[in-house]
Amino acid sequence: MKFRVEYNPDFFTDITQAVDWYNEKQAGLGEKFFIRVKKQTAKLSTSALLFAVKYDDIRCMCIEKFPYLLHYRVNEETKTVKVEGLFHTSRDPKTWEERKI
Repeated sequence: MKFRVEYNPDFFTDITQAVDWYNEKQAGLGEKFFIRVKKQTAKLSTSALLFAVKYDDIRCMCIEKFPYLLHYRVNEETKTVKVEGLFHTSRDPKTWEERKI
């Protein structure tokens, strides 16, 4: 099944913050992170159902080579995937709950 991928505006804030943080640590690392996230979100259109449900209806995909989880919802009726956020794996899970998406 092929899905249309949509993005919560908060996702763009999450990725911008992470890219900035990585660029502060090492020149070009933020770009590598961004490219990895972009490639993996593109895979969601065909592989969204392969990842486990972690919270209620939220599924999580690990970002390869980086300690981040991509949080998203799948709506099989409308054939859409909505990317809700990008969280570092060391963050308190309550941060996700506080977002109240």
